Amino acid sequence: MKNRWGLLLLSVVVALCLTPSLSMADASTDYSEMADWMKMTANQGSIPEGTTITMSNWQQYKQFMPLGMIKLFQGVYNWKMPQDVSMTVGPMTEGGVPSTWVAATEKYGPQTSFKILPNGHYLLENYHGGTPFPNPQDPQKGWKIMVNAYYAFVPALYVNAPENYATVWAIDKYGDVAPSTLILTYRWTDYITDANFPTKYDYSPGTWYAEWAMQETPEQARYTASLSMFYTDQEAHPFPDTFVFVPALRRSLRLSASSRCSPVFGFDWTYDDAKTNGFNGTTSIYTGDYLGNRKILTLAHFNTDGADLPAGYDMPLAWPKPSWGKWEVRPMILDDVHRIASEAPGYCYSHRVMYIDLAHWNGDWVDLYDSNAKLWKSIAYLNDIGNVPGVGNNVWDGVASMAWDLQNTHMTVWSGFGNQWKRKPYLDNNAPKEWFNGVKYATPSGLMQIMR
Repeated sequence: MKNRWGLLLLSVVVALCLTPSLSMADASTDYSEMADWMKMTANQGSIPEGTTITMSNWQQYKQFMPLGMIKLFQGVYNWKMPQDVSMTVGPMTEGGVPSTWVAATEKYGPQTSFKILPNGHYLLENYHGGTPFPNPQDPQKGWKIMVNAYYAFVPALYVNAPENYATVWAIDKYGDVAPSTLILTYRWTDYITDANFPTKYDYSPGTWYAEWAMQETPEQARYTASLSMFYTDQEAHPFPDTFVFVPALRRSLRLSASSRCSPVFGFDWTYDDAKTNGFNGTTSIYTGDYLGNRKILTLAHFNTDGADLPAGYDMPLAWPKPSWGKWEVRPMILDDVHRIASEAPGYCYSHRVMYIDLAHWNGDWVDLYDSNAKLWKSIAYLNDIGNVPGVGNNVWDGVASMAWDLQNTHMTVWSGFGNQWKRKPYLDNNAPKEWFNGVKYATPSGLMQIMR
């Protein structure tokens, strides 16, 4: 019996820490094409409101598309844009962050600074909330942009509970769909700026953010849970601490630093991908190269039609149907995020090209390149702007996401309102009291309360 449990534990650790395959299909896009894209998009012009982009006219508007989106239209991969794609362009939605975030940015932004340590790591100093560098400039402009995205605005508390669960659909190259339902909570534990919240909690000392998620279905994966803890001192903790609760063992395992490249719950996001901002690493051992400012097409204000797959999506790509809402051309800043040279060997991505919305600094689109600088994945992070009671009007209120593994022809679709009632996540004080239990949902000891 002891040997059997030992073998099971070993197999679980290997499965959790296994890096995804990088070469099941030949890549056809090299990172060098970004230079051509930058030249092609240098003089963009504008798109008149009411314009509908289709397969017959998309090339007239490609200068407003991320490179990965262009590849979907070109059809160079097995994942390609449906022939009946239809994207109507509307006015730009204003807003993105609440007044309390703006006030914190104005108060603390001028004093935020950094230094580069002898080991090449970056040390962020005097950050206390809001956007760290509201007008990023050299030196290290690309790193500052990355830091802004890392600390992008999301509410102090985000909750998908059993009554408003989220759904993830995993789709393979044959079109087989495997749905999973999740309950989860993401929360700030420090640097909090939202109204009616303390600036800091003491239940998870030394952290500024915690991410807790648990699978509800399918039954064989039920109670599998993950907790990631992000630290304020990122030199002492250059990687977040990540724990996975394994139901068969009724205990949690702490993952190694190499798990940053592991798939979260077997999906197409790694731990470095799985957040609304498009980057879930740290500010210590990652940096960025500023590429430029562009106007980019995205969905920034949409309804809940994406709660139902396939009905709400243009298949087989799972592209948002026109019923979701109108697309917008929004000002964005482009940053190529990557590990510093001394930490790059063995890492899964050579480039993370982020298309970052300047209204709230979340990445709305990310193109990911493998270690050979070939395009591997494109991920759309559709960050919605809406009205949230107690938080503000025209502020971030959720995300829908599609992650396409272009090399391996696999896909992951996320809906934070993917439940039978199409209920959106609870935000801040709209969440039930039980979800304010930081010990349960933001500490390793809390994982041990699962299945009790």
